[in-house]
Amino acid sequence: MNQIRKKTAEKIELNQFLILLMSVANAICAANLYYAQPLLSNLATYFHVSSTVIGISATIIQIGFAIGLIFIVPLGDIVNQRSLILIMLSCSMAAVLELSFVTNVIWFIIGSLFVGITSITQMVLVTLAAHLANPASRGRVIGTVMTGLLIGMQLSRTFSGIIGTYYGWQVVYQIAAVMIGILIIIFYFHLPQSSPDAVMSYGKLISSLGSILRKQPILRSSSLIGAMMFASFSAFWTTLSFLLKSPAYNLGAQTAGMLGLIGAVGALAASIAGRVVDKKGYYFTLTIGISLSMAGYLCFWILGYQLWGLIWGIVLLSIGIQTAQISNQAKINTLDDILRSRNNGLYMAFYFIGGAIGSFLGSYLWGLFGWTGVCILGITFQVIAVVTHFFENKHTTMTSN
Repeated sequence: MNQIRKKTAEKIELNQFLILLMSVANAICAANLYYAQPLLSNLATYFHVSSTVIGISATIIQIGFAIGLIFIVPLGDIVNQRSLILIMLSCSMAAVLELSFVTNVIWFIIGSLFVGITSITQMVLVTLAAHLANPASRGRVIGTVMTGLLIGMQLSRTFSGIIGTYYGWQVVYQIAAVMIGILIIIFYFHLPQSSPDAVMSYGKLISSLGSILRKQPILRSSSLIGAMMFASFSAFWTTLSFLLKSPAYNLGAQTAGMLGLIGAVGALAASIAGRVVDKKGYYFTLTIGISLSMAGYLCFWILGYQLWGLIWGIVLLSIGIQTAQISNQAKINTLDDILRSRNNGLYMAFYFIGGAIGSFLGSYLWGLFGWTGVCILGITFQVIAVVTHFFENKHTTMTSN
C-alpha cells in the first residue's frame, strides 16, 4: 500500500510565467521526437537504404519514448520532480548531440532509441502542471502547457525540413542540443521544487503499473483511444515526405517542413480545447476531436493528390488530434492524485506505442500500396477509436444509473 507523504510546504502558485515556461520547454523537448520525419527521404539517400529501413528509426524513437514513459515518468510520484526534469534534460542534450555525429544507419537507429528514452521531460512537466493547478482551471492549464508540446511536434518538422535542406540533417540535432542546454540553465533558476506524493521503492512503483491499469477502466479506454489517434497521426507524417517526393508532387523535405507549419495552427486548438473541457466535459470535446480527425483522413484519401486537399486534411487532422489529446489528459487527471505520474506515464506509453505502430505500418503499407494503403490504415485506426469511445460512454452511463 502506498504511503502518502504529507506536504511540509505550501503549494507553489502556478503563475502565468511558469505556465509559459513549461509550455516553451515542452515545445523544445517534444521536437526531438519529430526532427527526422520530414528528412526521412534525405536520410535514406544519405545512408543508402530504402524508405522502409529508414522508417524504422521513426518507429524506434517512439518505442524509446514509450520505454521512458513506463520506466522513468512514474518516478515523479516518489522523487523530486525538479531534479528529475534537470537530469533528463541533461541526458536528452547528450543523446541528440551524439545522434548528429553518427555515420551509418545502424548507429542512427540506436541513437534514435536513446533520444526517445531521454525525451520524457515533457510528460513530467505536464504532470507537474496538473499537480500545481487549481482543479477548476486544470483543463485550461493542461491545455496551455500541452499547446507547447503540440506546437513543438509540428514546428520541429518545419525547422528540420528547412535547416536540413540547406545545412544538412546533422546541424538540426546540433542546434537542438544547444536549445536544450539553454533550457537547463533557465530551469535551474526558475523551476520550483515539488515534494513527491508517495513513499515506495522503485520496484514496487513499477510493479504497481499493471494493477493500476487493470483497476481503472477510464485509463484503459483513454489509452486505447489515444494510441489509435496518434497511430493515425504518425502514419500520415511518417509517409508524407515519400508522397511529396513521388511523381504526384516532385517536392522535398522543405515542403514537408512547411506543411508542418500549417499543422502547428491546429495545435493552437489545444488551449481552446482545455477551456471547453472545463465547461462542457471531456466526452463532448473527445467526440469533436475524433470526428475532425476522421474528416482529415477522408480529405487525404479523396483529395490527397491535390495540394489544397492535403492542406485541409492536415488542418483537420491536427485540430482533431490535439482536441482529443487534451480531452483524454483532462480525463485521466481527474483520477487518483497519488497515481498521477503513473497514470500519465501509462497513458502516454500507450499513446507513443500507437505512434510507433502507425509509423511502422505507414512506411510498410506505403511500400506495398502507396498513398491509398496509408489512408485506409489511418481510417482503420480512427474507427477503432470511435468504437472504444462509444462503448466507454455506454459503460459510464450504465454505471452511473
